[in-house]
Amino acid sequence: MAVPPKERFFEDFRPGEVLEFGDYLVTEEEIVEFAKRYDPQPFHVDHEAADRSIYGGLIASGWLTGSIVMRLLVDHFISPVSSMGSPGVDEIRWTKPVRPGDRLKLRVTVVETRRSQSKPDRGIVQVQEEAINQDGETVMSIRGMGLYRCRGGDES
Repeated sequence: MAVPPKERFFEDFRPGEVLEFGDYLVTEEEIVEFAKRYDPQPFHVDHEAADRSIYGGLIASGWLTGSIVMRLLVDHFISPVSSMGSPGVDEIRWTKPVRPGDRLKLRVTVVETRRSQSKPDRGIVQVQEEAINQDGETVMSIRGMGLYRCRGGDES
């Protein structure tokens, strides 16, 4: 039996494994509030400007979408018993606009696992993440990695 994601250590991740989870409703209020604070481009904050834009209406900042992805990862995937953070993201793409009323879920594919040579108490899990809307369309993809403690490993 597979170990649930929130209870995993490095050894429990398997390359090729695919997990899907989440159901996040994106609201207009959230889109505008986030954009006013962090990404105040007209197509994120102004209905009339957004209607005249190439998007034909209000869309979420890609950074909001990334924040939603992070929330879904924390809620459903990242193990509080072994996560040591992330050394970074290699690629991020916004492939379709996210609009008010969209519902997002996340698909995570484990691409590769690699135990650290210099710090054998931990390993890197490389993943491909896809935020998917209610129509099955990928709206964002991220190739990233997480640092996870090995089972029985001491913090070094």
